[in-house]
Amino acid sequence: MDAPVAERRPLTTTHHGRTRVDEYDWLRAKDDPAVTAYLTAENDHTREATAHLAGLRQAIFDEVKARTLETDLSVPTRRRGYWYYGRSFEGREYGASCRVPVVDEADWTPPRPAEDCAPDQPALPGEEVMLDLDALAEGHEFFSLGGSSVSTDGRLLAYSTDTTGDERYTVRVKDLASGELLPDEIVGVLGGATWSPSGEEFFYSTVDETWRPDKIWRHRLGTAQADDELVHHETDGRFWVGIGRTRSDRFLQVVSGSKTTTEVRLLDLERPEQGLWVFTERREGLEYGVEHARIGGEDVLLVLHNHTGPDFALGIAPVAPTEPDQWRPLIAHDAACRLEDVDAFAGHLVVHQRSEGLTQLRILTLDDAGVGEDFLVEFDEEIYTVGSSGNPDFHAPVVRLGYTSMTIPASVYDFDVAARTLTLLRRTPVLGGYSPADYEEHRLWATAGDGEQVPISFVCRRGALADGPIPVLLYGYGSYEASMDPYFSIARLSLLDRGAGFAIAHVRGGGEMGRRWYDDGKLLRKQNTFDDFVACARHLVDTGWTTADRLVAEGGSAGGLLMGAIANRAPETFAGIVAGVPFVDNLTSMLDSTLPLTVTEYDEWGNPEADPEAYDYIAGYAPYDNVAALDYPPILAETSFHDTRVLYVEPAKWIARLRATAVGRRDFLLRTEMSAGHGGVSGRYKSWHDRAFTLAWILDRMGLAEPAGGPLTSPESAPVVEGALRSP
Repeated sequence: MDAPVAERRPLTTTHHGRTRVDEYDWLRAKDDPAVTAYLTAENDHTREATAHLAGLRQAIFDEVKARTLETDLSVPTRRRGYWYYGRSFEGREYGASCRVPVVDEADWTPPRPAEDCAPDQPALPGEEVMLDLDALAEGHEFFSLGGSSVSTDGRLLAYSTDTTGDERYTVRVKDLASGELLPDEIVGVLGGATWSPSGEEFFYSTVDETWRPDKIWRHRLGTAQADDELVHHETDGRFWVGIGRTRSDRFLQVVSGSKTTTEVRLLDLERPEQGLWVFTERREGLEYGVEHARIGGEDVLLVLHNHTGPDFALGIAPVAPTEPDQWRPLIAHDAACRLEDVDAFAGHLVVHQRSEGLTQLRILTLDDAGVGEDFLVEFDEEIYTVGSSGNPDFHAPVVRLGYTSMTIPASVYDFDVAARTLTLLRRTPVLGGYSPADYEEHRLWATAGDGEQVPISFVCRRGALADGPIPVLLYGYGSYEASMDPYFSIARLSLLDRGAGFAIAHVRGGGEMGRRWYDDGKLLRKQNTFDDFVACARHLVDTGWTTADRLVAEGGSAGGLLMGAIANRAPETFAGIVAGVPFVDNLTSMLDSTLPLTVTEYDEWGNPEADPEAYDYIAGYAPYDNVAALDYPPILAETSFHDTRVLYVEPAKWIARLRATAVGRRDFLLRTEMSAGHGGVSGRYKSWHDRAFTLAWILDRMGLAEPAGGPLTSPESAPVVEGALRSP
């Protein structure tokens, strides 16, 4: 079957005296039968071109399934008299959200289920199934739970669902005592709902015509959505708005933010008659966040801010409108330590920070006199990722934290602040005899063209490099100050056990090395992101870790833009490129302020519509605009028809232009999920099949499309031991 050929329908546009011709923008017409026919033809072509990998795909799916404990239980989290947890069940895509009452108020040790708990039986005594997600998903090709929130009295559950993939949710309310749904139904919501203390109303956000979250509403139970009260309207197109409560439950926060500026409004829920008030008015370049704490018997606001330096500091302010010069220092700015977040509890503070590219948790104890000890939670391993999670209760004496590395599965600990002891509550089981000792991980450094040292995280089977270079999958992102920290993946084992390595290039534009790392990879410095990735790839080749004919690159979303840019810049460096939901037509998108997210993205990419310099700079690297008569490596572009963040048309146009322009192999595939969103398909089995498809294509590019020879050669032969953080 020959690859589809998209019809050329030239569209000429002019900006700042520069003319562009776009032959494929007609693919933007989502409702045009010719567009869906073209995408279907592309899917058919991809299916036929990869038919020889069907067995490998099934083998990888079977391996992931065999390594995963399918009937499982998360570590319960305590909140207002209940322990909350999730359950998964063999053969079910989505699982259930559950809770049990706290039996002993003084005991913060989470309850453990019986070893022989049957799937159709309660995992813990008194179990209450709040949401059966499989029942909610029934009849839908796609299902996503946007959020769920229990009222402060524990009676009602507000939850939101998306059955399309466009991330616009419908909120329903469930009476947890009767199991009945209330008549309230709120549509077009972004995310979930935030309850008021009374439990008689909740707050939610909606979006404008560009799908920017711009309004906060108050809904009173039993009334129509049309009667909801508008609490706040953010009219600046660069800003989005969100709502939440402080952990103490004392304050409601309405946060307006752009990429560079923040403004927080607070509502004292003990004095609601005072209404919302602005903590510190927005000023360009000032970013801050607030959290309520009680220190030395006084109610204060903690302020994490960049007023005194780009890597942020932590200050203390009174519960009142306050100017930055009045924030009293608690942790001073340190260029060697990026402060990322702070959590306040009754007896301690938890500061999330990173130093030398690695994450850290810092504890500050609180007593009657104020702030006491200041120390780090320490681990023995050299390379790891740690963060606090599952800590909703303000009065908790322990810190729940998550821990992982490239070889250690996701682990849950409780850290006793008073005793300074770590208790391992659970490490995700990996069936089939998995042992971290069978794998090795390394921290490497590549030198970019401007002399910058770029970190690389690398993992492979122990001893795999004894006979020389091995195939490697190199992953990258590099935007929005998002850090791609080392993490474990069960699906990745199917790659490693076939003799390949996996590496993460921590390129500029991300946040791994502090705020300067981000600033050096955005706007008019975006080219550094691409230079860094190519430097990492060439370092792996030049130092003997791999060879160019077995090195595959992968990235998604803004990382997909990275993939398109390096394909144009260094096609000879890679044996294949995977671009997931790729932002490859960014010049077109950034020129259209009516598109979702464009205006809010000006501080990340620039405004080419208003600024000729920004136009020329983006035009100089935009993947779609710079497709040339080059011998590109094989490329697999994967997208979703209902994606609202990166529209399907971007990779569709890109692949069409590559086919029409490239020379040599011209091996380009487009796969469009017709019932999915930005995050891909929903449901764990569907997700495993989806990842198996991609990994099979990658292994084929590496020359490793034969059955695995590692310890888990087939699910039937895998010894059962005990079952299952995120995929890039």
